[in-house]
Amino acid sequence: MRRADRLFQIIQILRRSTRPVTAADIAQELEVSKRTVYRDIGDLIGQRVPISGEAGFGYLLDSAYDMPPLMLTPDEIEAVILGAQWVAGHSDTLIANAARDVIVKIAAAVPENLRPFIDEPSIGVKPGVRPPTEIIDVADIREAIRQRRKLALSYQAENGEITERIVWPVILGYAESHRMLVAWCELRQDFRHFRCDRMTRAILCDETIGLRPGELRRKWQQWRAEQFELLQTRDQAIMNAKANGLSR
Repeated sequence: MRRADRLFQIIQILRRSTRPVTAADIAQELEVSKRTVYRDIGDLIGQRVPISGEAGFGYLLDSAYDMPPLMLTPDEIEAVILGAQWVAGHSDTLIANAARDVIVKIAAAVPENLRPFIDEPSIGVKPGVRPPTEIIDVADIREAIRQRRKLALSYQAENGEITERIVWPVILGYAESHRMLVAWCELRQDFRHFRCDRMTRAILCDETIGLRPGELRRKWQQWRAEQFELLQTRDQAIMNAKANGLSR
């Protein structure tokens, strides 16, 4: 790897992390020595790239630092194309069109020698099954998440029962065959998953969730980690029980 490319990659590694990144981690990803990383970071700091930190602790890049947005490698271009292809095939009309627009904008901005990676990428996605028809407009759900506003839902359970819920939306997930809203449910006083094709109504409330930006998502991430740990504990208990049964 050329030195200029390596310096660029170090900046990219630091940009995508919100925590200090150690020289050892950078060296492992770039397949170079830690001494090379220390030297490169020193050179970047000398070029007034706002990197803070020190050896043994890790390095952080100032979030205000910006670079030309389309200095893309072939791998990065194909990663974007792959993601845009999947989104275009599995999303609602607005997001699908936005994905196609991204491809057009990238094609117009990259150098001519990189155009083949857009026009004829070496990777692709399997045509997906279109999600079930939804009564509600998922664009309203995305807007509620962005504005941190509560949602009033009418939700039909698998057994056909319809309940009215006030929820605090966290994130809208896209799967192969359906879309799923993760939200804090005021009725259940816990995080719940709601399939969008089972919503018969979704109305933005005037009331906001009343938490600082990012706080609800952090609570959900903690809840998700706890649920995962519980599942692991349960699975381990089942495996131990089976092993004990076989040993008798």
